[in-house]
Amino acid sequence: MAQIYISLGSNVNKEHYLRQALIALKVHLTEFEHSSVFESEAVGFAGNNFYNSVVGAQTQIPLTELCQLLKQIERDNGRTDNDKKFSPRTLDLDLLFYDDVICDTPAQLPRDEITKNAFVLQPLAEIAPDFYHPTAKQTIAQLWDAYNNPKQKLWKVEFTNP
Repeated sequence: MAQIYISLGSNVNKEHYLRQALIALKVHLTEFEHSSVFESEAVGFAGNNFYNSVVGAQTQIPLTELCQLLKQIERDNGRTDNDKKFSPRTLDLDLLFYDDVICDTPAQLPRDEITKNAFVLQPLAEIAPDFYHPTAKQTIAQLWDAYNNPKQKLWKVEFTNP
């Protein structure tokens, strides 16, 4: 079983699409843990605020198939393959870690934005403080403690898991 972490984000009908993602992910993953949901301003473009969270889970799904599954869940929830990188989205599912795998394909692992964006790092630190980042050579808690970007503000929101 691989330990995985997935970041979830939405800024279009955000509560609905985060729920849909959680329902779909629970069908395929075990030892499922969901962070708090945080709201944050859009980063990289002007748009509605995002809801973001992180899921930790175990899976036997091979890495390539897991990446395909995440893309399919996005498509099933209105995301299209030609959506721009910095644009509103119904659902964004990014694989952050697959055990301690380091690679660029089929996904960048560990995902670069872990150390750059509070909306990824804070919920990740909440559920995986002791997970060791294989390239940063620190735990997630250490990375969060050292994080300093006052421009990125986020706050917890009430969210009931499905």
